[in-house]
Amino acid sequence: MNVSKPLTAFGRGLARSARKTNPRTRFPATNRGLHNNAPRSSQAAAQKPIAENEPVTPPSSNPPLSFPCLDNLEDRTKNLNNKRSLSGPEPSYTAGAHQKFHSSEPILLDWGGILPSFDIAYETWGSLNADKSNAILIHTGLSASSHAKSTEANPKPGWWEKFIGPGAPIDTNKYFVICTNVLGGCYGSTGPSSIDPISKKRYGTSFPILTMQDMVRAQFRLLDDMGIQKLYASVGSSMGGMQSLAAGVMATDRVGRIISVSGCARSHPYSIAMRHTQRQVLMNDAAWSKTRGNYYDSIPPHAGMKLAREIATITYRSGPEWEKRFGRQRADPSKPPALCADFLIETYLDHAGEKWCLEYDANSLIYISKAMDLFDLGAGVQEDTLKRREENSGRLNIPTDQLPGADVCNLTLPEQPYEEKETSSSDIMSSSAQSGSAVSSEPPEDLIKGFLPLRDTPTLVLGVASDILFPAFQQREIADTLRKAGNRRVTHVELGEDRSLFGHDTFLLDLEGVGGEIRRFLG
Repeated sequence: MNVSKPLTAFGRGLARSARKTNPRTRFPATNRGLHNNAPRSSQAAAQKPIAENEPVTPPSSNPPLSFPCLDNLEDRTKNLNNKRSLSGPEPSYTAGAHQKFHSSEPILLDWGGILPSFDIAYETWGSLNADKSNAILIHTGLSASSHAKSTEANPKPGWWEKFIGPGAPIDTNKYFVICTNVLGGCYGSTGPSSIDPISKKRYGTSFPILTMQDMVRAQFRLLDDMGIQKLYASVGSSMGGMQSLAAGVMATDRVGRIISVSGCARSHPYSIAMRHTQRQVLMNDAAWSKTRGNYYDSIPPHAGMKLAREIATITYRSGPEWEKRFGRQRADPSKPPALCADFLIETYLDHAGEKWCLEYDANSLIYISKAMDLFDLGAGVQEDTLKRREENSGRLNIPTDQLPGADVCNLTLPEQPYEEKETSSSDIMSSSAQSGSAVSSEPPEDLIKGFLPLRDTPTLVLGVASDILFPAFQQREIADTLRKAGNRRVTHVELGEDRSLFGHDTFLLDLEGVGGEIRRFLG
């Protein structure tokens, strides 16, 4: 970690006031309303020079602290401003060589949006047998590409490298394995950074709202093209665990068995709150807010992406693991404390955010994380969605360049903010039991009804006790709901803290625990 040697108060003041070459970038504060002023074009924003105002610090009783974290951010912004290309985003989002399925048929999305055509990036391992009955579809987490395992075209290790292959838990000697980059992503599949075939410009925030079911629906188009009528298994972890369940509910006859690792049957308030926080941090990055998400011809919102990733990283691991890995160690105990990254855990988060902030499209993060929030396999939500799709089905018969816009969000915050009501702990426990939340032993009837299509589908549900993003009670809810729906072939495994302290990331790291259970279940 670079922390400059402290100067005396007077010397530091002189040094800062005398620094006339290569001054650090400073952004003037703005007071622009979110809705009352017309947004500036991203081209105009990109062409404005960065203000170079260095405040003069007078002598003081103590030397001012250094802020290398802000210096690094400003250096990166200045570098991007100097080197960006007006032909596209900086950088291009890609994960290496992959195959691409193109659907020239429009697809109707659950909230009324339409994509005139779309691409799905995918990769495969193993061989498809003669009757095409050995296919396994891998559903990814939020930010993963199709590159789950190395290939001849892309030998870089994949995100599930040791879990897939000859003799591996998902054995390519037996199975034909497919993994896609989800619809809405930025690693080859159509998403906000893709070109809209009608406008010939990047979708940006004109991209329609997505659901998990929309992503699965696009994957089924790929399976249709491959001639695969039924999957041997639908397998997913984290967000992929949501999709694996959704696939079975949507098309029971196309899914032979389900594996859901660290997933859920419906998004719960805690995870929604965490993702909301990430989106707000990102959207309040000036590069995003000034362009309303149409930043592709200017500087990407790398500062917001870095902070969003740091927030996410906190939820991916567990407190006990942090304690074992970092404890309370500082990066350099010989130096005075800093207000920037100082403890080892802080430097780790800083590095994680810095590494990722230009590797993934900010709008993909926003759209896909929102789709996770909307996920709910309860019967009421499914019925409302079916009704909405029927009402919007006629849009598929209208030429895409003549389509009226789908309903836009006109949500406003209530005049009276939410206020806590005085309740006793017994009241909370009682209402929780009635609503089927974490402390209740009974899943809600609406969810049981929504799971009825899965009553004959063998299902592995795996959770991790140290997971704070998708807590283990969410996997218990899946298993309990399946059983209440009449499923007698449910395998529920919960890895305790004696077996894993890796939290939510256990599905990426625990080959013996997670991989072993997958191997046994697949047979």
